[in-house]
Amino acid sequence: MAEQGVAQVWRRIKSMYKGVGNRCETCKTYYFPPRPVCPECRRKGKLVDYTFKGLGKIYSFSIVRQAPEDFKRQIPYIVAQVELDEGTRLTAQIVNVDPEDVKIGMRVRACFRKIKEFGQGGIIMYGYKFEPTMKVTGHE
Repeated sequence: MAEQGVAQVWRRIKSMYKGVGNRCETCKTYYFPPRPVCPECRRKGKLVDYTFKGLGKIYSFSIVRQAPEDFKRQIPYIVAQVELDEGTRLTAQIVNVDPEDVKIGMRVRACFRKIKEFGQGGIIMYGYKFEPTMKVTGHE
């Protein structure tokens, strides 16, 4: 029963599944994950939901070669600071690329992937990761 509750909570988090953060209409700053109050404008700010395009570039990254038990099958894997085209940065795993081919400034796009499984019931948590963009898809 508790595992079902976990799955329902994750489905309610728009930021995890749809890349929804917010934008302050007062100072024109974007935030991810969403904030209850604009850190710049405080109470004067007017925050509205904003769905990010999911396009950006790698600002910084690290190759993980020793991982917690839940992620050992994935090593080596890349964790990066991704700077979205809207200006905000977030931390995410980079997939579908050899670690040796990852470069700072590399263009990436958000993709929907499995993050983790919970318990014997096999409840799966999904979320965003990023992958390199390809010229043939038009996501440069």
